[in-house]
Amino acid sequence: MSNQGALTGHGPTASGTSLTLAHSSPYSMTMTITIRPETRSDEGSIEQVTRRAFLSHPHSHQTEQFIIRALRADHALSVSLVAEDAGRVVGHVALSPVAIGEGVSGWYGLGPISVEPDLQRRGIGRALMERGLAELRKIGANACVLVGDPAFYIHFGFANNPALVLEGVPQEFVLSLSLGTSSAHGNVQFHPAFQAKG
Repeated sequence: MSNQGALTGHGPTASGTSLTLAHSSPYSMTMTITIRPETRSDEGSIEQVTRRAFLSHPHSHQTEQFIIRALRADHALSVSLVAEDAGRVVGHVALSPVAIGEGVSGWYGLGPISVEPDLQRRGIGRALMERGLAELRKIGANACVLVGDPAFYIHFGFANNPALVLEGVPQEFVLSLSLGTSSAHGNVQFHPAFQAKG
């Protein structure tokens, strides 16, 4: 997943942060995207966007929408943001607490993150990532961890940390970003909602 769009921030609005995304292609188009917290009325749209975004993903079991639903039901969606274009939800990012060993707090897991398939590679995912990390900093998070492609997430400061292990996941795909001064080592445990199947 890479960014092929230009992103211009216009600052916070009543409903979030407004961004203009200009897509560089022979069929150039400009969208005004608002990144804002989810509302109850967004829940169905978030599930549909997530389902479509992961439908053809080679490493997905198509359970991502169920994970978000289970996180929400357990009040574990610490940050849940949507990307909206002209009133239509076109992207979403979820952040939830993770456990790492004993005595470690303030760590969060990023994901799932999704963008409508026909709108990918236009900067929407980047905008969601940046706003999500900004929200973590606001709540005093110490760090963020995710499972993903290092070639993409390195642009946000994420890197592999050999001291962190996630059972069943190749080490090179376990990435973290420090947001504070604390460090951690041990087994990463995402919220039990990540086992949701339906």
